Amino acid sequence: MKPKAKIFLHHPECSVQSGTGIYEALSPYFKLGFFKVDDIRDKTFKGIDLVVFPGGLGDSDSYDKIVRPYEDTIKNYVSKGGHYLGICMGAYWAGPYYFNILQQTIPVQYIKRPRAKVRRSFGTTTQVNWLDQKQDMFFYDGCSLVGDETRFKVIARYSNKDPMAIIQNNIGAIGCHPESMPSWYTKKFMQSRWHGYEHHRLLLDFSKRLIKH
Repeated sequence: MKPKAKIFLHHPECSVQSGTGIYEALSPYFKLGFFKVDDIRDKTFKGIDLVVFPGGLGDSDSYDKIVRPYEDTIKNYVSKGGHYLGICMGAYWAGPYYFNILQQTIPVQYIKRPRAKVRRSFGTTTQVNWLDQKQDMFFYDGCSLVGDETRFKVIARYSNKDPMAIIQNNIGAIGCHPESMPSWYTKKFMQSRWHGYEHHRLLLDFSKRLIKH
């Protein structure tokens, strides 16, 4: 029987584009569904192995108006062993000012970090080292995951050595967008950077690793 996962949608902050990419990446292994703000209640997550919060457009402080009134439901799910995967916006939301489910680990803007290769917020790619393999991965103002590295497993790092993708117990956080789709690469300077779905395979492997914790 396939493990079950639900993907949060609240466009544009947790966007349809990101959610669709995650759905395509995880569908070979997971039984998938979507949920919205009005669905955030304990019974929605009964029997669910993985809850995914995608990325999108907007400031992470949009959490206050979107999710804050329902945050205890997600925290309760995680505290009982449910798995959380946050990508870009969803990774920021795992931090101490939002769901506060990461331990001694803070998601911070990569573009403001020392020796960051990208210095402004726009859709591009940046080089990462994913399990010792160099990848050019879609990036849009994602986070570095800064903290005590003895408390989590680093799956990928940015070129400045900051953790980009980590697993900490039952929490997974990814700063870039491995779920990116062909439609994200239509600009001329991006066309040659399309990954041919290789990053979907990386995201699926990451998610499998996560639910085994």
